[in-house]
Amino acid sequence: MTVGAIGVNTAATGFGHLGELFILTHSERMDGFDEHSQQPAPPVTFTGRKTVVAAAVAVVLIAGALLIRPARTGDDARPPGPSERAASAVGVGAPAAAVDLTALVADREKWVAAHADDDASWAVLGSAYLEQARRTAESDWYPKAEKAFKRSLETRPAEKGNFDAMTGMGALANARADFGTAKKWGELVRAQAPRRWAAYPVLVDAYTGLGDYKAAQKALEQLSELREGLAAHLRAAQVYRDRGWREDAVVSLEHAAGAAKAPAEKAYVLHRLGELAFERGDAAEALRQQEAALRTDPARAEALGGRARALAALGRGGEAVRDYRLALGRTPAPGLALELGELLDSLGRPEEARVQYEAVSVLAAHGEANGVNEAVVLGLFEADHGDAGASVRRLSAEWKRHKSVQVADALGWALHRVGEDAAALEHAKKATELGVRSAEFSYHRAMIERGLGDEAAARRYFQDALRTNPGFSPVRGPLATEALAAIGQLRAAAAPPHPTLGGGRPGPPGPGPARPTGCPASPAPARSPRTGP
Repeated sequence: MTVGAIGVNTAATGFGHLGELFILTHSERMDGFDEHSQQPAPPVTFTGRKTVVAAAVAVVLIAGALLIRPARTGDDARPPGPSERAASAVGVGAPAAAVDLTALVADREKWVAAHADDDASWAVLGSAYLEQARRTAESDWYPKAEKAFKRSLETRPAEKGNFDAMTGMGALANARADFGTAKKWGELVRAQAPRRWAAYPVLVDAYTGLGDYKAAQKALEQLSELREGLAAHLRAAQVYRDRGWREDAVVSLEHAAGAAKAPAEKAYVLHRLGELAFERGDAAEALRQQEAALRTDPARAEALGGRARALAALGRGGEAVRDYRLALGRTPAPGLALELGELLDSLGRPEEARVQYEAVSVLAAHGEANGVNEAVVLGLFEADHGDAGASVRRLSAEWKRHKSVQVADALGWALHRVGEDAAALEHAKKATELGVRSAEFSYHRAMIERGLGDEAAARRYFQDALRTNPGFSPVRGPLATEALAAIGQLRAAAAPPHPTLGGGRPGPPGPGPARPTGCPASPAPARSPRTGP
């Protein structure tokens, strides 16, 4: 039991794309004492409010260390403030509201300015920065998160059991699509504290990014045994989706919706349901889910991108352009810029499309300067709109590090674009035969099979792409339809005359000589420069 960026990029990905970042943490500090030092843990302080707590209860979470004050009773009982809400939500693996998260960042920054040796609060701050990066897709938060986690580890090193900062470093590496580093941090925590549930979401994401799907499934099973809840349900949905078990993925997300409490949590789940609906070709349902997500949390920027995708698939291009621009204004992700550029191209607006293609390179370069691995989105962009040779080099290097289906698909496509279809097919098989059902992957394989002259296989994969999601791309969707029609015309032209029942006309021909295994069904067409996606 894939991200270009859910991804993710998730990532990713989108579901795949490249990708999704979800801060997942642990809460094993109890009754106000640090489990290692046995000293009272510091309270979360709030500007303008006196904090008087007789017995502080610290729950150390958000990829490692969110301190949550105990419930108040008596005259002091009142609803939790913004920082407390953010700590509580993100601490159990849930997204926090934007305003609450901002309050938490300000609170912890003020605290560590006066308590520089507080390793737990540094880990809290690092995780809050990480959640800001997830919400905004702004990579400038990553170096801040790394600095805070490292400061926590300097105060209490990993060998002394600073599991909170270690888990945070693993989550940060996943967010940057550095899955090998994430695996090392996650496995280090698991080796020292195998029952710390927060290590397992890090491992699920890391193994998925590395293409080790069996290990990802095993880590999910361990997570589910240790802690049921929102985090486990979300990871289960991703693992099931990667296996091609869409119904199970939907059920897991429905369970996640039941576990969600705050509007920000519910909106995130609705967004994910919308992404699944889009992937299976139900653009109307995808639109409904993304609009529900935006009603629940208007600041949920990734839902704007999801709504734009659904609108484009429904033929509402003008509205889709509007939503893409709004989404890019809030989350400057290179994958969104690439999608908008291709939509504008499909609408006959090449000059506007060119602006977006230039933005892809600028945004990706900014991310890479902050440690983000943008290989997949840049590789696909270069293959279709730039230097395909550079795309092959970039993605070949990426394949050595991360053997996920997303990288396999992108590298196969880049190889096709430079005319190396035999090598391309080997990677396309890895992308399409491991379980995930992707119209984009099927389209790429169909084009590769066609390049090799196997029209029957090409026809099968074009049909699979359009059956899976006819609106998967405003550019490649119509090309798939045209290619399928052309293959049908060729088959009709090559078919022998239909025999009649009388008149002395010849019957159907007998079987010809068998074709050796591995030979193409028909001669490969002459090579021509690749002129389109």
